[in-house]
Amino acid sequence: MQLNTVIFDMDGLLIDSEPLWGEAALEIFNRHNFQLTAAQYATTTGMRTKEFVEAWFNYYQIDARHNAAAESAILQSVVDKVAAKARPMPGVEHIFNFFIERNFKIGMATSSGKPLIDVVVDKLGIRKHLQSIESAADLPYGKPHPQVYLNCAEALGSHPTECICFEDSFNGLIAAKAARMKCVVVPAPHDRKNEKFNAADLKISSLVNFNSLLMQTL
Repeated sequence: MQLNTVIFDMDGLLIDSEPLWGEAALEIFNRHNFQLTAAQYATTTGMRTKEFVEAWFNYYQIDARHNAAAESAILQSVVDKVAAKARPMPGVEHIFNFFIERNFKIGMATSSGKPLIDVVVDKLGIRKHLQSIESAADLPYGKPHPQVYLNCAEALGSHPTECICFEDSFNGLIAAKAARMKCVVVPAPHDRKNEKFNAADLKISSLVNFNSLLMQTL
């Protein structure tokens, strides 16, 4: 089938929020007397906050009764930080214009919840371009499960094989491919040489670099 739909991830792809998620997690986890290394943090990038907290609290044997409070604190901290100081990732305007000019249906599929989604889409000024915004926050499973991508395609009236997805995380990449969609991955600079991203249909260093020639390779 011909590609006619584009679905974007949000955190780390359209908005430079991943460092702010790291700051928030560091602050909350410090209260429980542990910190994550950069390598540890990278393994859970793209997960929902609930699963992220559960994974590391279980690993560090923190009483599960603290999970909900930690999750809530991280989420609120990230919303505040993104509103105050997050910046668009390079190429956001370019990539939206690219697909608008080609009359693609445009959606977003993110692990984040509505409070953060609202802050980001308004900060970026992209709400008018998004025909569907789907969140995995309240789904039974988050990324790397494909449900949020399948939901977005259905809301847009598109077959999964008509969709191209843009992701920055490995968990998101797996979700997109499990949904049988094409995936362009834009890894963080420190992770670009990681061979796991070769599972994507295309790997680029910035949204700025995507063009019609690369589109044809998909």
